[in-house]
Amino acid sequence: MKRAVVRWRVHTMSASGPARQRPDQLAGEEPMEIRLAGRPFSVTMRTPGQDFDLVAGFLLSEGVIWHPEQVSRMDFGTGIGADGLRDYNTVEVTLAPGVALPDISMQRHVYTSSSCGICGTASIEAVRKASHHDVMTDPFTVDVAEILALPTLLRAQQANFDRTGGVHAAALFTQDDSGHLRLVSSAEDVGRHNAVDKVLGGALLRGQLPLGGAVLQVSGRASFELAQKALMAGVPILSAVSAPSSLAVQLGAERGLTVVAFNNGRTLNVYTHEHRIRAAE
Repeated sequence: MKRAVVRWRVHTMSASGPARQRPDQLAGEEPMEIRLAGRPFSVTMRTPGQDFDLVAGFLLSEGVIWHPEQVSRMDFGTGIGADGLRDYNTVEVTLAPGVALPDISMQRHVYTSSSCGICGTASIEAVRKASHHDVMTDPFTVDVAEILALPTLLRAQQANFDRTGGVHAAALFTQDDSGHLRLVSSAEDVGRHNAVDKVLGGALLRGQLPLGGAVLQVSGRASFELAQKALMAGVPILSAVSAPSSLAVQLGAERGLTVVAFNNGRTLNVYTHEHRIRAAE
């Protein structure tokens, strides 16, 4: 199995003294090929771990699946890698009978990098996906103090970031009976879109979609692709530590997604559908 963290020796240099050698830890990054019905569908660069969740989340984002029963089987490829061990960089997916295969020739014609989840989409029209879950009418509301607490709660889940400084994170939270937000799942990855796919795909495989009454917290910015992924899973609130993009805000406004950004634990900005965030009195 591939590793999420890789050990390496580095030479640390400065202008004030001699170089010194020391051990370091790097965020793992490996290509992963997704195959549907035995045919290549996409290749993405990712941090190994939660790979089946990642595949499910990616297929959800592409509009291929939205329910766990639509996947008959998912397994790693049977090939042998260059190291003589089983190849864990290929995932074979068999869709359930009646689930339409996407037009593979038009879906992806280059690989998906760890920094871009929609790179390689064959047409502008294919970028926007129609979700099977409508969040516009989701009645979910939450106190602003609960949203402000999320960056700290997410940071506590970032063990690989502590070791490498090189991964993004995402987490799902739902409201308990007392009104507090509780962690459902989290993931880390060199690609922020991969981290989101892992938590949303895991929820899909557990049969938890649509994620009404949930908040998706991310460690970076709120981009269009992350807003779209939230919508595809039925998530009504997306909260980001950093800035939003204009297209993410426009999409949120159109589709009913509450977009929260610049959430630093003390203050935050709400860009769309602010009625879901209850201000302090």
